[in-house]
Amino acid sequence: MKSYAKMFDLSGKRALVVGAASGIGRASCLGLAAFGAEVFCADVDLPHAEETAAEIAAAGGAARALHVDLRDVDSIARAAEMLAAPDVLVITPAINVRKPLVDVTDAEFDRVIDLNLKGNFRMFRAFAPGMARRGKGSIIAFSSVRALVVEPGQGVYGATKAGVLQMVRALAAELGERAVRVNVIAPGVVETPLTAQIKKNDAWYRAYADKSMLKRWAQPSELVGAVVFLASDASSYITGSSLLVDGGWTAADGRFSPPLPASTAS
Repeated sequence: MKSYAKMFDLSGKRALVVGAASGIGRASCLGLAAFGAEVFCADVDLPHAEETAAEIAAAGGAARALHVDLRDVDSIARAAEMLAAPDVLVITPAINVRKPLVDVTDAEFDRVIDLNLKGNFRMFRAFAPGMARRGKGSIIAFSSVRALVVEPGQGVYGATKAGVLQMVRALAAELGERAVRVNVIAPGVVETPLTAQIKKNDAWYRAYADKSMLKRWAQPSELVGAVVFLASDASSYITGSSLLVDGGWTAADGRFSPPLPASTAS
């Protein structure tokens, strides 16, 4: 008889999380460790990745920090040589340049593409073959609601997030017969270093909060459930999928609330 009580248990599994120094990546490390995984906390910012690993260790978990730069194939190769084939791979980093599309320079375009899209590709190329040879694993990349809906100033960023989604679908199709699952998580607006510019602008901050059905921003910790779910056996038949964690952002227009009759629930 299947033990459903243990379907989220990650004991004995090794997880590599890139972006571990802050935000969603840091929260993902803490969450995976809480469910029993040994976590490799990777980031270009090694000192803060070490702080994440130390927090896990202080709570009784197993963690180690390492330097990984998604723009540097050598740092990725060193991590792949050390870890070979982790059970779980989580990739969170992204950058943005908020400009009208026709004002984006070649250098800015290349910088966003290099990290957001090509960085994920480099990780897939380095780690997916080993996971396929072993015959199991879960790869979790981060897309965004911007893969589906955009606004002025989000053209290049949105293109990278749509690209990540399509790469994940292709990789999932290629690795399915080897029991390696590949999925994306698509957050709405989350309070992270990437969104600090918006948070400083009260009108912008409030507008984004009002766009979701929950009328607030997400905290990085609220993405952990999706990460643990996709990392665990609870999602054993899910691959090639995009899991929206957006507070209802993409499910409703949100531009105008018509004068409907008073709700009986109010």
